[in-house]
Amino acid sequence: MRIGLTYDMRSEYLAMGYGREECAEFDREDTISGIEKCLQDQGHETDRIGHIRTLTARLAAAGRWDLVFNIAEGFHGISREAQVPALLEAFDIPYTGSDPLTLALSHHKGFTKEIVRCAGVPTPPFCLVSDIDDVSKVNLPFPLFVKPVAEGTGKGISNRSRVTTPQELGEQCAYVIATFNQPAIVETYLPGREITVGVLGSGRTARVIGAMEICPLEGAEQHAYSFFNKENYEKVISYSTVTDSSLLKEAEKICIDAWDAVGGRDACRMDLRADDQGRLSFIEMNALPGLNPTHSDLPIICNRVGISFCDLIGSIVDSARQRYRI
Repeated sequence: MRIGLTYDMRSEYLAMGYGREECAEFDREDTISGIEKCLQDQGHETDRIGHIRTLTARLAAAGRWDLVFNIAEGFHGISREAQVPALLEAFDIPYTGSDPLTLALSHHKGFTKEIVRCAGVPTPPFCLVSDIDDVSKVNLPFPLFVKPVAEGTGKGISNRSRVTTPQELGEQCAYVIATFNQPAIVETYLPGREITVGVLGSGRTARVIGAMEICPLEGAEQHAYSFFNKENYEKVISYSTVTDSSLLKEAEKICIDAWDAVGGRDACRMDLRADDQGRLSFIEMNALPGLNPTHSDLPIICNRVGISFCDLIGSIVDSARQRYRI
């Protein structure tokens, strides 16, 4: 097949003057080259397309591909992850990953929690604060956790995200709203273990392939998998493969039910956290997971359970091929 690659290259946005945190979700050259090499080794012809503006120009010039391997995050708007898939659908071009509806939904943590909660998936009580005046309407017991409603890679999350007083709640909500120009999501803080889970496949073929616990070390921010911790994970985070069968079974049910509820496709990573009784709850999902061969959580999980990076890329392509009957 001739496979196009859509992505947002971090170095391009940094060169335009954007900040490090603004570009945190974008990809590095070794991510693109790693995916490209796997596709070529599997017999495919590859074509680097790049971000949505380049894709638009290529489509206008009658560019076509048998399949597009999409990891483009987008830059503007809460629904930015849905932009490239929507454009590809308009031109009837097959692509990997979830459709625009699922990507727009899953990028909004509040809407996602509403959907999975209706499907019976346990998730902490929450509310949205769109304006600083809404803080007075928050009726949840402390401690609480505050973060942007539509960001990834730990953006907007730090030790200050766990709040224990009305004053701290107001200050953190004001910071999120002002810094990220979007609502803050406020949810009950769960003090237990944090695990991240890999999911591959779509519909009835979806399966949990493994999970690992996020263990903060000395020097880490202790209350969450924060932006600082993710950027410095080699020094401040220890990953532990989850082997407890009962915990894995509990995590599998939560993740498969949540993935089914949002209509996810091909690949995903979900974050779960335990309460003070050890019971897991859904926190959020990344329906467009990072795919750096050595630094992203989903490839790390795969590696720990014996799935090579190229097998992961091949699995995503095969899932898309079955859907489009290519």
